[in-house]
Amino acid sequence: MALASTQDFVPEDQWPSVSVMLDGFGKQTLPASSALAGTILQVGDEPDESVEYVFKDQESLTWSAGKGADRKSGTAQYKAIEARPGIFIIDFVRGAGLAAENVTIILDQNTGAVTTGLSRFVEVAGKTRAVTDFTFANINGEEIKHERSDGLVGKRIFYRYSDIETYEHIYLNLGTFTWHCLRGGEVGLADTDHCKAWKVAEDLYIFFWTEKVMTVEAVLLIDLKQERSIGRMYGWDDTLNSLLVLPFNSRLSVMNTTVYPDDHSKG
Repeated sequence: MALASTQDFVPEDQWPSVSVMLDGFGKQTLPASSALAGTILQVGDEPDESVEYVFKDQESLTWSAGKGADRKSGTAQYKAIEARPGIFIIDFVRGAGLAAENVTIILDQNTGAVTTGLSRFVEVAGKTRAVTDFTFANINGEEIKHERSDGLVGKRIFYRYSDIETYEHIYLNLGTFTWHCLRGGEVGLADTDHCKAWKVAEDLYIFFWTEKVMTVEAVLLIDLKQERSIGRMYGWDDTLNSLLVLPFNSRLSVMNTTVYPDDHSKG
């Protein structure tokens, strides 16, 4: 690939600030859905312990979570995108600065399965890091939930986030992938990081990754059928001492799928 053939290894101490992605990625271009306005989403089996989201209109919600006297509530601005009929990715941020939390909900009204990713900041050895906790439920009381999947393993996918930002991902196994910036603010940067994937529907996956160099957590939907991804990155910029929230969508192309030789075959 011509883009890659002109690049070389970039030492970590020469990496730019994580905020270089903000201008290149641009705004999330997919329209917000109004389908959830006026509805209530209750996640959890016990009413006094469940998490409740009340979608007041297309843009604002109230949330409440916790048990008894420890239950907390608040308001937030959200965006819901209907990725496929009845399947939504819902995203909002509550709090500010290092106390901020990014909540991403994947709701499948067809099956009742709902997965929630909550990203927050912690301090590790004096440095700000991000962690994401996932919960899995079914709002219809069914056993169906989003399950870990190997559906991306072996694939090499080219992502076009904007006219000036392109990356490739190589999915190595269930928990490891490699990313590489071919064009844009992080051009030439590459790393291998921890990831997870869950199947939502045929050729539709929740994908999560966390970076070990930059303080970044990402939660998104990868749709191989419609050839796009929808999601967000959430992190902390140490250089600017500021929060980074980057909603995005991209167009994707599966470049190839690796099939390993059968070492047990005779010949």
